[in-house]
Amino acid sequence: MSAGVVEPTRDPTLGVVERGDRVARRLKLAVSSRVYVPACVIAVAAGVLLWVGWATAWGGSDFAGSVVSLRAVVAGPATLAIIGVFLVVERTWPAQSRPIFARGYRHDALFTLVNALLVVPLVTGLTLATVHVARTSLPWIVLPRIGLVPRWAAIVVIVVAMDGCNWAVHLANHRVRMLWRFHELHHSQEDMNVLTVFRTHPLIHVSYLVALLPVVVLLANGVMSTTVLVVYGAIVAFAHSNTRLGFGPLERIAVSPNFHRIHHKVDGPQDVNLGFALTIWDQVFGRAVFPTEDTIRADTGLPGRPLIVEQDGPRARHLSVFAAQMVAPFRPLRGSTGLPPVRSPIHSARRDARDAAEECEVV
Repeated sequence: MSAGVVEPTRDPTLGVVERGDRVARRLKLAVSSRVYVPACVIAVAAGVLLWVGWATAWGGSDFAGSVVSLRAVVAGPATLAIIGVFLVVERTWPAQSRPIFARGYRHDALFTLVNALLVVPLVTGLTLATVHVARTSLPWIVLPRIGLVPRWAAIVVIVVAMDGCNWAVHLANHRVRMLWRFHELHHSQEDMNVLTVFRTHPLIHVSYLVALLPVVVLLANGVMSTTVLVVYGAIVAFAHSNTRLGFGPLERIAVSPNFHRIHHKVDGPQDVNLGFALTIWDQVFGRAVFPTEDTIRADTGLPGRPLIVEQDGPRARHLSVFAAQMVAPFRPLRGSTGLPPVRSPIHSARRDARDAAEECEVV
């Protein structure tokens, strides 16, 4: 008999594995074609934090009372009075002429209402849960009461450190695609105004929970009062106002509308002038671009309008646009990097050359 060639037998489990892989790939493709999955990580993180907060009774804190306190900061009498003054200033010294009921103004008013009614409880829950997790998981970061340090000094340190954390997270929101998908809504405003500070996706607050770290560390030495938070929020809100106002020499410390408008320019890098209330962080890390006559009245918004906005179309359609903007971070990316304009080495070189020329002129 002639010896025949014996074919190796195929393990039947391999076929099952291959079919499983094909199914998994199809499922992944089907999901990714409909949902930007990384954005769901933020939503899941928010859900987990809220569950932890609820399960632990918010770390023993008064949730309802905290909501009332935060609502006083966002839309209390003092805040509304300050915003009213800023609105008058906008009409008196506008950077760009706008109708008093411009589409962008109306849309930001809608965001303001949603923030006061719905976002405040969300942020309160996230804040209380984060503070509880930090204090129980990392108790060693909480400094004891330091008798030599007056409370006002501790509060100043908290504010400066908190602003630095906000700056760092803000930069991350411009550099990390997953975070930018939530932050781009804020940059979609083409009618900048004092209420633009409220044009944010509710889940963007998850990334800014990092700013609570200084509060946790120095909690025993100073407490952020409502007054301090109102003043801090007022500075941030005024920086978004449609005014052609700078702070002169003080602009080397505090963010002015002219300074912050550069951050929102539609035709330039938007990872500059990232400071919330203080410009010192932009200067320390080489991202400060000080205003000129060309930037004071610059147009704002997103190049190419990758996000649906109220200015697009014959009617504003505020409610449908708002709903679309809430869903937008979870849409799949199509044909673009999904990242904002960033500063290139050329931009940096031009800026350095311009600054050097200005210093020479001064000398």
